[in-house]
Amino acid sequence: MPQHSTGDKPLLSTPQLVFPSLPSAVDSGCGHTPPSRRASIGSPLSPGALRSATHSPLDSCSQPLCQLPAEKHGPPAAREVRYVSAGPKRLACGWWAFAPECLQAFNTPRGFLLFLCVASFLQGMTVNGFINTVITSIERRYDLLSYQSGLIASSYDVAACFCLTFVSYFGGSGHKPRWLGWGVLVMGAGSLVFALPHFTSGPYQVEVDEGIGTCQANRSVACGKSTSGLSSYRLVFMLGQFLHGVGATPLYTLGVTYLDENVKSSYSPVYIAIFYTAAILGPAAGYLIGGALLNIYTEIGQRTELTTESPLWVGAWWVGFLGAGVAAFLIAVPILGYPRQLPGSQRYVVMRASETHQLKDSRHKVASNPDFGKTISDLPLSIWLLLKNPMFILLCLAGATEATLIAGMSTFGPKFLESQFSLSASEAATLFGYLVVPAGGGGTFLGGFLVNKFKLRGSGTIRFCLLCTLTSLLAASVFSMHCPNVPMAGVTASYGNSLLPQDPWELTAACNAACGCRPEHYSPVCGSNGLMYFSPCHAGCPEVAAPGPGGQKVYRDCSCVPQNFSSGFGHATAGKCSSTCQRKPLLLVFIFVVILFTFLSSIPALTATLRCVCDQQRSFALGIQWIVVRTLGSIPGPIAFGWLIDKACLLWQDQCGQRGSCFLYHNAAMSQYMLIAGLVYKFWRPEVQN
Repeated sequence: MPQHSTGDKPLLSTPQLVFPSLPSAVDSGCGHTPPSRRASIGSPLSPGALRSATHSPLDSCSQPLCQLPAEKHGPPAAREVRYVSAGPKRLACGWWAFAPECLQAFNTPRGFLLFLCVASFLQGMTVNGFINTVITSIERRYDLLSYQSGLIASSYDVAACFCLTFVSYFGGSGHKPRWLGWGVLVMGAGSLVFALPHFTSGPYQVEVDEGIGTCQANRSVACGKSTSGLSSYRLVFMLGQFLHGVGATPLYTLGVTYLDENVKSSYSPVYIAIFYTAAILGPAAGYLIGGALLNIYTEIGQRTELTTESPLWVGAWWVGFLGAGVAAFLIAVPILGYPRQLPGSQRYVVMRASETHQLKDSRHKVASNPDFGKTISDLPLSIWLLLKNPMFILLCLAGATEATLIAGMSTFGPKFLESQFSLSASEAATLFGYLVVPAGGGGTFLGGFLVNKFKLRGSGTIRFCLLCTLTSLLAASVFSMHCPNVPMAGVTASYGNSLLPQDPWELTAACNAACGCRPEHYSPVCGSNGLMYFSPCHAGCPEVAAPGPGGQKVYRDCSCVPQNFSSGFGHATAGKCSSTCQRKPLLLVFIFVVILFTFLSSIPALTATLRCVCDQQRSFALGIQWIVVRTLGSIPGPIAFGWLIDKACLLWQDQCGQRGSCFLYHNAAMSQYMLIAGLVYKFWRPEVQN
């Protein structure tokens, strides 16, 4: 990991660091300040005291940006400001008076980055991993409808939007590690609240009937309103998600600015890239761990006749949240012990100021006041200054368009793969995880590395983001291709395996008319003739399945499955028919490229945001940016993509006369709608128009 030669060591007894006063921080970009106040500008940037000094050797990174005019009653030489450490107590790592020497080894940017990465990893694993993995199990266990589970998921973003302004505004001028530590504690409390219904709702008990769904044992589903009362637990889940959103708010605003303030400016993109990479790897771990836990029965230690293939199976969804909550409480303790400013960070203020002015607007004069932004009365002016910054506004809008695509793809990417390649839900989620981990995590880290490698600053960063956008735009053309649908009897093909016209589907045929098959029992099977059927009943299978050679259930003597080489009826295997699409490798490669270049521009865009606003407004600017990104991107993104994908549905679930979820999609239409959505949002990126 890149590291400054001396910036990561504690300031226990360091020589005095000499810096020139920063006229550029006053006269360029952030406004003008009277000479009588210039000596105090550096005070909030260091716990050291300021005093005048004569000429002395300067640090290599503290050369003056320009020379100050001579003082009225002083020599013609440039005035210099000397930063002096106030002592080890204010820079030591510890809790109040308890600051043992052994802890000071972690009092470095690398040490803080370690704990911050663990916190972001837990946040990603819980919110973006566990939630998406267990949402169907929670719906089944607590009788929730789809829109109710959608409210649970969106509670996180709603909480973040409410808290971002307050946290980023006051936390930006406050003790950032304490804000971060308390945020992680709240996030851990949210995980424990989310797992609470398992312990208060009583044991999960269901009746098992192995024959349900076949021709002879087919049963109708009783229609009526549920009286279990379990659906009221959605309020508890919403509270848990709300606490998740409140606790995670400081991570991506105050955490980023704290890292940027305490490392060399050229290394800042690498540190931030590592931090965001950990946040992206978290959901991957959530999918893997959550998927493994769902193979364990929710009532651990209790025997059941249910199998994981049963639609009544509920896995141990709550274990992951319980573990994440305890881990969050443990990781919050060391974060709370970090000082307001890491030792040695004073040396980086000059470099950061010089880069800031490459993008700043000269109209921002008031923000140069070191006391600006510490009271609620400054909030309206702070917002107005950001709104007058055109570069900041364009970056916010660009982030919103990317967030729309990322949110839409992360939500419906597995569904796209499931439909195109005829995979099960677990197989599609696993395959999508294999794409996201190297592409998303690698793209995020590589973006920060390239900014550092090629010393991208100012307009160079914007051009790099534009190049990434154009590349991902070209790769998005992959959605013009699609895999043909696996033929399904009564929907895309007749029961004689001939193509159907564009008429409404009809699942009932002469071969299964006597079975009285119900549309509620969706359990696809693949016939020996290569045709997929809605359920064993619709395939005319009379008996309970027997284990096959590969461990799959095999239904014998199915009246709707003709025997190819002899008289009698054929058999059907539980599950969907496998796809023979030849375009699968090409589709996966191009989807990988789209994800890679989408994430490749994330760290450069974040770096540009930090450099286009004044130092006092950086945390608040990130907070406002996150509000814009969530309001215009993360929240409406899944809704927009979901609406388009629903337009491609061929077969809807019938729940007592009411439309439920979609069972089967038209692959060609789904690809076209995804292509349209991708092109629209990519073309509307502000960098392209700028």
